[in-house]
Amino acid sequence: ENLVREVFEETGLDIEVGAPCLVNEFHDPGSAFHQVDVYFRCSVRGSAEIDPSWQDSEKIVTKWHWVRQEDLVRLPHKPDSLGAVAFDTTSAPTYDPLEPIVR
Repeated sequence: ENLVREVFEETGLDIEVGAPCLVNEFHDPGSAFHQVDVYFRCSVRGSAEIDPSWQDSEKIVTKWHWVRQEDLVRLPHKPDSLGAVAFDTTSAPTYDPLEPIVR
């Protein structure tokens, strides 16, 4: 329920949450910061079109676009392992330990 709500608030899209695909840990070697993220495969219910006039009220999401699997490898993204697991629907969740955080 939380993921459905957050995606709707930040994109205006209604999603169905699928299986987890990645557990990733970020850390900051210069501090005690440590973060664990769990990524899920999701599908859009209804239209995948984002209203061009839609704006995130918290200003977290400022740009958006859909990418194909072959495009994701060329785009900078975090976590590093996301591109390898995002479109793979056959494997168990991947664990990616202690990726340094980018500043």
